[in-house]
Amino acid sequence: MRAIAYQQLHAKAAEAILRRFLALYPDTDFPSPEQLLASTPEQLRACGFSARKLATIQAIAQARRDGLVPDHEQARALGEAELIRRLTQLPGVGRWTVEMLLIYTLEHMDILPADDFGVREGYRRLFDLPAQPTRKHMLELSAPWSPYRTVAAWYLWRVPSTR
Repeated sequence: MRAIAYQQLHAKAAEAILRRFLALYPDTDFPSPEQLLASTPEQLRACGFSARKLATIQAIAQARRDGLVPDHEQARALGEAELIRRLTQLPGVGRWTVEMLLIYTLEHMDILPADDFGVREGYRRLFDLPAQPTRKHMLELSAPWSPYRTVAAWYLWRVPSTR
């Protein structure tokens, strides 16, 4: 859910949306699928979610109730490839979204989101390249960084635009 909020947005905007979203459910750290499904589209749209993100959030809540989306403990037990396969079946959930879940929620240390603009742009800036590497090239370049590709991603996201 948090990764959905961050899709295609600046972090400050996503954080504001998440604050308004969580304020709808003051008695819990995070709403249950039942609470989400009981919320009106107007309530969720007022938080700042686009219609597409709203549809994705509702699909995730329904898929959690149906057992397709694992809980935290189940997600930890699944392999990365299986988790990506399962969750990308949902509308609005792509590989990047699952990679953010793997990095920030499940704390996997060997994830390099090779499709991420910031990762590819950070690499381009760091090595003063004329163009960003492709996904395939980024995966090849990052192979020696295993098992700490997540750490590399964190650094690449922070490479300044001018050095």
